[in-house]
Amino acid sequence: MKSMVYLAAALVMLGAKPAAASSQAGGSVPATVAQPIVLHAARLFEVVPGRIVSPGEVLVEGGRIEAAGTSVPHPAGAKVIDLGDMTLMPGLIDAHVHLFLHPAPPSEGMQTVDESAPQRTIKAVLAAKSDLMAGFTSERDMGTEGAGPADAAVRDAIDAGDIPGPRLRISGMAISILGGHEDAVGFNPEQHVLGNADYANDSEQLIETIRKQHKEGASFAKIYVTGPDRMVPAGSAPCLGDPICKQLGIGEEPGDPGFWDFHTTYQYTEDQLKAAVNEAARLNTNVGVHCQGEPAARLAVEAGVSSIDHATQLSQGTMTLMKQKDIPAVPTFVIFKYFADHAPDSAAARREYAMLDYKIHEFKRQVAAGVPMAVGSDVGPFPHGTQAQEFELMVKYGMTPLAVLQADYLNGARILTWENRVGQLKPGYLADVVAVPGNPLQDITRVEHVQFVMKGGVVYRGGGAE
Repeated sequence: MKSMVYLAAALVMLGAKPAAASSQAGGSVPATVAQPIVLHAARLFEVVPGRIVSPGEVLVEGGRIEAAGTSVPHPAGAKVIDLGDMTLMPGLIDAHVHLFLHPAPPSEGMQTVDESAPQRTIKAVLAAKSDLMAGFTSERDMGTEGAGPADAAVRDAIDAGDIPGPRLRISGMAISILGGHEDAVGFNPEQHVLGNADYANDSEQLIETIRKQHKEGASFAKIYVTGPDRMVPAGSAPCLGDPICKQLGIGEEPGDPGFWDFHTTYQYTEDQLKAAVNEAARLNTNVGVHCQGEPAARLAVEAGVSSIDHATQLSQGTMTLMKQKDIPAVPTFVIFKYFADHAPDSAAARREYAMLDYKIHEFKRQVAAGVPMAVGSDVGPFPHGTQAQEFELMVKYGMTPLAVLQADYLNGARILTWENRVGQLKPGYLADVVAVPGNPLQDITRVEHVQFVMKGGVVYRGGGAE
């Protein structure tokens, strides 16, 4: 009850305007989107053919796109918004966010212990607004980090039009093993400090936890499949002597002598992950995973998860399998760079930059191997609304602007299970449209300067928005 009081206060504070149709593409259409709208700009990005056409127009009616191209019908009484020398694009997708985290360098710090769930919910409401104003109209929230199912309240308030924010896929708390990633390890046991995850140690507990989270409003499951990770002396990674790695055929990587300079622990078996994936499928959703490297990556891909998030270390066999199964990696470069740039001392900075350098090297191998990609930033520990830097870094480290944009729109929509709803400017899709100055295929940093935001037919930024 107290959480709802705090949330109500947040809504009043924001002075929220009516929002678009439900993130489930259902619900009634607000009166604010009843009038047809024609968006006009110098250019329009067509996602699948991967081209810019000029000029660009989009016809929006009832919160959905009716037509898009170089010219569209102009119905009687339609409102025309001329955006001038800009490029019309679908709303951006961030496949890995944390609305319930905020900057506390060099990591999340103690905010999950110091701050109450109501306090963090208010900050999540503000974070959602920042992300939307930056052009992110669809997001996958990868865990409240100790705030339970509070993300369901934020999502539902957005869907109801009470507050501005992206349409959300939410996981509630991420799932981990006892004593694993995001457990409260290292505290006085007598204080009973709460961890930041729900705990499940075997298949039965995974299924039970997923069912509980679904009951509380989760729309997918997020599982930590790796624990602590670190750079290790060359060739000393325990995986080389691990029977699981041997069973999976994971060993030396030809042409990559530094591959085993990185090590992370795995937390679940393939059978346990398959049980989770099957249960999520029964609920008509999927499983995303925090996964830094091998052998957890192979186990997760074999189990059929929706994406491999962070994906710092992927063996050749795992990359081949990801390509065959069309399972994207979500690199999350911004968070690695942010931690390195904001390390508390020189020793920590060296460790973080070594990890980033390793990640860049392996990412280039993944791109060369044809691993599918999606765009996710891990925003939260760094400021919300600034995560479009992820596009820039993915281009800097080996992808073309077009490839990154297609990864975001096509694979991002699929990961969020919103194919044929978001990610393209096509008839029948939700009217999520942003506009950026210049041509993003020539300069990907243009997506960091969104000037116009429409979600579900409602204009939130630019074009006369208040």
